[in-house]
Amino acid sequence: MEGIFSQEASCAKQRLRERLKWIRDAELRTRYLIVIHLLEDQTVTWISRTLKISRNTVYRTKQRYETEGESGLFDRRIENGERKVSEEYLERLVEVVAGDPQQHGWNRPTWTRELLIKTMTRLTGVSIALSTMSQALKQINARRGRPKPTVTCPWPEAEKEQHLQELQDMIAKLPPDEIAVYEDEVDIHLNPKIGQDWMLRGQQKEVPTPGKNQKRYLAGAQDARTGELIYVAGDHKNAMLFVFLLWELVTRYPNARKIHVILDNFAIHKTPLIESCLSTPKGSRIVLHFLPPYCPDHNRIERTWQDVHANVTRNHKCKTMTDLMRNVRTYIRKRNSEKRCQRLSC
Repeated sequence: MEGIFSQEASCAKQRLRERLKWIRDAELRTRYLIVIHLLEDQTVTWISRTLKISRNTVYRTKQRYETEGESGLFDRRIENGERKVSEEYLERLVEVVAGDPQQHGWNRPTWTRELLIKTMTRLTGVSIALSTMSQALKQINARRGRPKPTVTCPWPEAEKEQHLQELQDMIAKLPPDEIAVYEDEVDIHLNPKIGQDWMLRGQQKEVPTPGKNQKRYLAGAQDARTGELIYVAGDHKNAMLFVFLLWELVTRYPNARKIHVILDNFAIHKTPLIESCLSTPKGSRIVLHFLPPYCPDHNRIERTWQDVHANVTRNHKCKTMTDLMRNVRTYIRKRNSEKRCQRLSC
């Protein structure tokens, strides 16, 4: 900082300290502090570590102060006029990102920042830089992620919504002596599902796999009132596994006049064996309510199975199915205990 040191350095430092007291803008305060520390003969490395900024920021501020004096510390963007990325621009960007390029005449099926800039220029007449588009996307909380593959429900929208509403009304008006559960099956693989995890730059974690895969299957029922999960396990995902779950529900809820089971249209739920079981005295207490086809988001137990994968099976390092299933049971037992505690605390 030899170029700015003079007999007036002490006065300059005092003047900057006085003006710093009235500055509220965080970035401007940082630039003032950089110059003050430089005037105190602090090193660039010390300043960057103390203020938690890059060395380039220190050098850039030093150069601006040497060239322009105190006025060089102020943000020049205030002279740029009206901001290009206005609230109206961001609102339009939200609409564009929510759709896809083909809706705007492009052949590409996915967005890039460059394509967003071209589309927004066409729609608003405002052209911005690539870095500015990155900031705009951050402002609207946009992110790059994997879309979820879905199959469209073949029912008319009005019919689907009416059916779903009837199920919600049934649960909301459920008598005290009746139970409603959400039912579904899940596959447990010894070969772990690979999912994202935090790791250091330049390193990639490894997940050892047994090689030869083994599978177990769970049929579960999640209580619509309490959120607790009842399940049975088996080696095959078939109608018999579903029957075992139904008998487990009858056993767990001996005083329930009716047990309403909300489930999907999987083939094992509609076999002659199931019809035969429901026609027995105990089975007559069970009522099956099928969701519209391809509506997994309306089956609450789906999220529970996702939690099981996230907390147990994804990236797991169990060498045997016995160990893996022990971890699954432990997680579900802990989850049910937490649900009971939450219910009692209310």
